[in-house]
Amino acid sequence: MASTSTIHDIPLRRVASEKQNNDSINLERVNPVPTGIRNDGAGDEREDVVVTPAPQTPAQRRMELVQLAVLCWAMFVAGWNDASLGPLIPRIQEQYHLGYTIVSLIFVFRCIVSVFGMHSGSSNSALEGMSSRNRAYHLTGTETWFWKSRQLLILGSVILAVGNVFQVTAMLPFPVFVMGAFINGIGYAMENAQAIAYVAGLPDDHGLKMGLFQATYGAGALISPLVATQFSEMKHWSFHYLISLGVAFFATALFVWLFRGRTQRDCLEQIGVASGPPEKEGILSGTPKRSPLHEIVASKTVHILALFLFVYVGTEVTIGGWIVSFMITVRGGGSSSGYISAGFFGGLMLGRLLLLPVNKLLGPNRAVYLYGALCIGYATLLFLHMASISILTPLLPHTSLELIIWLVPSFLGSALSVAFVGTLLGPLYPIAMGHAARTFHPALLTGSISWVSGVATAGSAVLPFITGAIAGKAGIRSLEPVVVGMLTGMLVLWAWVVKAR
Repeated sequence: MASTSTIHDIPLRRVASEKQNNDSINLERVNPVPTGIRNDGAGDEREDVVVTPAPQTPAQRRMELVQLAVLCWAMFVAGWNDASLGPLIPRIQEQYHLGYTIVSLIFVFRCIVSVFGMHSGSSNSALEGMSSRNRAYHLTGTETWFWKSRQLLILGSVILAVGNVFQVTAMLPFPVFVMGAFINGIGYAMENAQAIAYVAGLPDDHGLKMGLFQATYGAGALISPLVATQFSEMKHWSFHYLISLGVAFFATALFVWLFRGRTQRDCLEQIGVASGPPEKEGILSGTPKRSPLHEIVASKTVHILALFLFVYVGTEVTIGGWIVSFMITVRGGGSSSGYISAGFFGGLMLGRLLLLPVNKLLGPNRAVYLYGALCIGYATLLFLHMASISILTPLLPHTSLELIIWLVPSFLGSALSVAFVGTLLGPLYPIAMGHAARTFHPALLTGSISWVSGVATAGSAVLPFITGAIAGKAGIRSLEPVVVGMLTGMLVLWAWVVKAR
């Protein structure tokens, strides 16, 4: 008798219970796949588990590229906002008669709201993966109102645009300008966390998608200082934020067109990518039944990676935000020093693209150690050059990079050095996100990355503020040793990240 085959969907609760052992669930990254039950005609059945998900159709691959391109614009907006402040800081100080410490409050107020961004991202992404019954009893056991993560992306973009409106009018008092930065930061945190979490959940064996995604941050950060420098030389310098407003509105239109009314699960299913089990109880090994948010908070690995990115993003924004003031004060570069910030972020973008083969060759851990060590050594040489310790020149090997530092006139040499440091720093963020995608459980991935991104956003405010406070006491020359200290701390934290895996 010819055998017949039928395919039945096995409830995910049954799959989870079969893998559960002593209330523990395996943490390996697996995608839910259909299970076949074959009838051989003899009356007995056996299960054949299909371990390979169905391949994407051409239409699904095209839609995935469209989604990735739209989310890349979210990162472009993030880079634009982070890099626009550096060239404008001298004009803001001139407009409001401020020192380094007070003007650093702009960074601080963006930090305060990042906590809101990471909480909304982690809790709502966790909720969106639950059934309506579990969602209603999230945390408190009572009905909880929530937003779909794609709606958070749209809302964040709108809020970011509102913040730009406050910053356009420079004739208003400085607290109003800071309030604009505060509102802008709310939108930034929400939009950034949701976009990064979504891309991290896409299949990306070689880190190409995450590398391209993060490179668009560098593209936005490259273009923004070029525009901001032009406005910094004008009477109405704050009109730069009209351009920022247009960029944010365009992002909103794209998000509404592509994501309105859809959850992350809906969007992933649209491109043929499994989004993980809709419910998990006791996802962390050996833990009782808890909400996904509680399990994220209980994960040491999540918090260690968040601390690493706190320092990394803080270092990145510190260099991009304060290098213009450093060049004007120490190198006498004038208002054109704003282009130095563009060079740094341009290097960041190139590093995330050009060093992808090197990352693959070395492996992520060795790549982080190598790039970090080169940054520390190069920044230290730059600091020695700034301090005019020329007596060491004959003692150093004359490699091409050192010749740039020691023999090229100070302003140009410093500019090239900053761009090179940006190139080396560029790949570290995509590598960290790839580490998260490999390490975190699929059911917790979106919420965990939302949390990690929120902490990283806080670093982009706290460390530049600390640098500004130090510069207010010791002068802007203190920038270089402070940056060297941050880079060293970053490498120490990465060793902790690898150990905690």
